[in-house]
Amino acid sequence: MKGIWARSRTLGQWLVAHAGWCLAASLALHALAVGLHPPEPLDLRVYRGASPHVLSGGLYDYAVHTGPPIPLLPFTYPPFAALVFLPLSRLPWAAVVVVWQVASVAALLVISGCAIRLLPVGCGRGRAHALLWAAAGLWLEPVRHTLDQGQVNLLLGAVVLGGLAVPRTAASRGAAVGLAAAVKLTPAIGGLYLLATRQWRAAAWAGAAAGAATAVAWCIAPGESARYWSTLVTDTQRIGPVWSVRNQSLRGALSRLLGPDVGVSAAWWTVVALVTLSAVCALWSAARRQDLLGVLVTAELYGLLMCPVSWSHHWIWCLPAMIWLAHGPHRQALLSRVTLAAWALVTGARLVPLLIRAEDHLARTSPYPAALAWPGSAYAVCAVLTFLALATGPGQHPRTAEPDDVRSLHRADRSWLP
Repeated sequence: MKGIWARSRTLGQWLVAHAGWCLAASLALHALAVGLHPPEPLDLRVYRGASPHVLSGGLYDYAVHTGPPIPLLPFTYPPFAALVFLPLSRLPWAAVVVVWQVASVAALLVISGCAIRLLPVGCGRGRAHALLWAAAGLWLEPVRHTLDQGQVNLLLGAVVLGGLAVPRTAASRGAAVGLAAAVKLTPAIGGLYLLATRQWRAAAWAGAAAGAATAVAWCIAPGESARYWSTLVTDTQRIGPVWSVRNQSLRGALSRLLGPDVGVSAAWWTVVALVTLSAVCALWSAARRQDLLGVLVTAELYGLLMCPVSWSHHWIWCLPAMIWLAHGPHRQALLSRVTLAAWALVTGARLVPLLIRAEDHLARTSPYPAALAWPGSAYAVCAVLTFLALATGPGQHPRTAEPDDVRSLHRADRSWLP
């Protein structure tokens, strides 16, 4: 066993020393994969095709025709998102695909670097680690799915993490979260991070930025805004089948395990209460030890669990979670290592696409097969294990003195720092 650990450390040291080459090799393999098997970014096609309708009307009537089990892909984001995507309609399709791919890969680098930056002192902060995680993250299923579909997840993740890790002013940090939430509702859970770290002014700026962006969209497209915020915002049927294994939220997992009416059952509320309790314990533990990345990972994973529909490509936050498990203050704990291995297995082996292919050959009958339902809960299980790893552990506490770049994130808001 000691020999195995020694070889692992040697390999790790070699990878760190050659991090730049590892990233270059990963990018080259990605370019080769894209060249041999060009993706069909259907979501990007929706963004580009629907965005002009925000000005002319019919934004939420536009849809791209696909196939079962989601034969139509409508535009499901707030009107402000259509305004953001509007420049895409002016570019040739080939140029849009290339620009989106390059920007998304660059966003992955930002996510890795900023996640490393938010780690507590003494927990492996460094550029080499960020490059290595970006190289590895390029092959995780949520990231691959995001790139293949032309989804906006990596770009919004970079805006949120970059906004929280780099700016020195409360206005900049809050605006990053607020504007991301105005494009797509799921990043709004970043406000929980601001509240948990007692960044009151940043949280207020987040609300103001989201409100201002929504107001601008309402002035430009009042009809589409009224339609979206009055009815469509809560209509999960437009997004897709909640029961499908594509949906890795808690509701999706329980719908496959317990039945489609799980949302109103006692079992649902019991599981929600237990998961919420574990998230609260994780949030409290991370906040007490001034673990910024731990707080953010808890907030984002909890948001993905509680959202009615969290497609597997929404789970790009598994990468910051894995970074925390590998380098955070509880990195030596057995539970952290087991959880890291679980994330690596289910995302690296592309478990969800395998289950999707099996699901697509099923007859649409009830109940959902247990052989698919249990492994189809993998992301939810990994998220809860991450909460437990955050809430427990050997009790290590990082040094109380933080570097200037991290302390500056909170000085303006009178956070917990002494």
